[in-house]
Formats: sequence, structure tokens, C-alpha cells
Amino acid sequence: QVQLVESGGGLVQAGDSLRLSCAASGRTFRTYAMGWFRQAPGKEREFVAGIVWNGGSTNYADSVKGRFTISRDNAKNTVWLQMNNLKPEDTAVYYCAADSAPYGRVAVTTSVYNYWGQGTQVTVSS
Repeated sequence: QVQLVESGGGLVQAGDSLRLSCAASGRTFRTYAMGWFRQAPGKEREFVAGIVWNGGSTNYADSVKGRFTISRDNAKNTVWLQMNNLKPEDTAVYYCAADSAPYGRVAVTTSVYNYWGQGTQVTVSS
């Protein structure tokens, strides 16, 4: 069983930065691909960024490329999402997710991820 706990959300102005953290439990975290997703009111949950088990490959949604950076530290069982130049359309609840298939690639669909955090709210005002 893996537990994921997100933190770092908040209310910011357009152009500001935030760093989200996802703390994971479990010894096998280091073998999991990890993803960040977000869900705005009335919209489906969408892929934001993902990273493979060793950090050697990442993937981003087109809407956040060049502004967001995903990283991880397996020794700390933590994944981060650095968000720069935030826009009002980035407003959403952000979720951390784990794909427990060992050494897998980054997936962009929610159905692949079998562990989810509770989410953290990010609100960007114009």
C-alpha cells in the first residue's frame, strides 16, 4: 500500500510561482513512475506532468511546457512540481499519482495510476 500526501498549494497572482510536494510512503516508491494531474471545477482530471522511476525521463502537457518542472528524490520519497509563471487557467486541484507497475514509462491517462493523493488547491488570480 502506498500513501501520497500533497502540499504546497495556495492562492497566488498571475505570474507567481508555487512548488507542490508529494510525500510518498513505502519502500517501493523508487520503482514507480509518478504523475501530477489537475482537475478544475466542471472539468475532467487531466495530466500535467510525469516522471519515470529514476528521473531519467519526463513528460509534460503542452499547456505547461516551459513553465512547470517535475522532479523527484527517491531517497526522500518525494516528488515535486515547480510551477512558474502561473496563469488563471492553472487554477485547479492538483493531485499526485503513482503507477506501481515497476520501472514503467510515464502514462498520461488516469486509469494507469493506482494510487492517488487527496489533492491540493491551487488558485491563480488575474
